[in-house]
Amino acid sequence: MSIVVGYLATVEGRAALDTAGLEAERRGESLVVVVNERMDETPEQRQETEQAVEQVRVGLAERGIAHEVRVIAAGRDVAEELIGAAEDTGASLIVIGLRRRSPVGKLILGANAQRILLDAPCPVLAVKPDPS
Repeated sequence: MSIVVGYLATVEGRAALDTAGLEAERRGESLVVVVNERMDETPEQRQETEQAVEQVRVGLAERGIAHEVRVIAAGRDVAEELIGAAEDTGASLIVIGLRRRSPVGKLILGANAQRILLDAPCPVLAVKPDPS
């Protein structure tokens, strides 16, 4: 069994990764980190993303968490990739990060988050970053 987490180098992505890491340690499961390349990245931003992904690998290795990092090409369907990773690995949990939204925005959940919640083959844990 594994835990699948969607990761971007954002506050929400780090919150999802931290929570997924804790769950992997608690459950004794491996972690599958799905990283989505962004279409609008400059070469500098792409290098920052690569460095962030390397830091993720190092951090998980230091914690002794068995892991796999899957980088998906820009333009691919993020929800489909996360669900596919969960199906491929027999995941027990998917962890996603959610952005804070305005009162009006709270009426509409992000399209990817909604698809993951509705179509996932396992429970989904949606986390928000610490407000501090």
